Amino acid sequence: MLFILVLTNCKDSNSKEVTENKSPESNREYYQLKVYTFDSEDQVIVTDKYLKEAYLPGVKRLGINNIGVFKLRPNDTDTIQKTYVLTPFSSIEQLIGLEDQLNSDEQYLIAGRDYLNASYDQEPYWRIESTIMSAFKGFPAMRPSKLNSPRAGRIYELRSYGSPTEAYLKNKVEMFNDAGEIKLFERLEFNAVFYGEVISGSIMPNLMYMTAFSDQVSRDKHWEDFVASPEWNEMKHISKYQNNVSKFDIIFLFPTEYSDY
Repeated sequence: MLFILVLTNCKDSNSKEVTENKSPESNREYYQLKVYTFDSEDQVIVTDKYLKEAYLPGVKRLGINNIGVFKLRPNDTDTIQKTYVLTPFSSIEQLIGLEDQLNSDEQYLIAGRDYLNASYDQEPYWRIESTIMSAFKGFPAMRPSKLNSPRAGRIYELRSYGSPTEAYLKNKVEMFNDAGEIKLFERLEFNAVFYGEVISGSIMPNLMYMTAFSDQVSRDKHWEDFVASPEWNEMKHISKYQNNVSKFDIIFLFPTEYSDY
């Protein structure tokens, strides 16, 4: 098996000029989706305490709001415990500088000490995976759902669409933005939280998006309406948008009691 490592220096000699002449594209948010995987209940407890008492309050003191913290809905196949943390950022620079800013926050360091200072033989998780995304132009900012149903029954559906090539991914993103897929989700009240193109992650080329429903029955009915809609049945037959998704994953989540939504 051949692995190719590509290192890219993104600094441009004209970076100052680019910064001073921002386009509307610069208003798009960036998202980090961190997935914690655990192999013991003790790890879950330590990480939950850190997220609830240290991470969320810490990032909010920095002016970053609408943090989603989710758990996998119980099912027969995904038996490993995981926690999904979704954080929006106004810029890549804000994301990159987050750790340094948190580590200069005394309240954060005290509240998160059990997690932050864990020993090598009592690690608070098995592994962390991080995915960085850029918001779609047609949905440039996260929109936390305003569901008021019981949290335990809510369905947050996270979808991941892989494409055969980078060009096909751009084509699928265009299908959302310009061909009307986002508008259709809006018309059918899917309560979309975000749409993001993956710019760094373990699976690429790829896009992800999240929708929210009060319960499983509501979720299933919304998708029935989507599949039966005239917009989708016209859109899916447009020749230029054929074969732009080669694989997809669906993950069902529910929010923790301390999640912002």
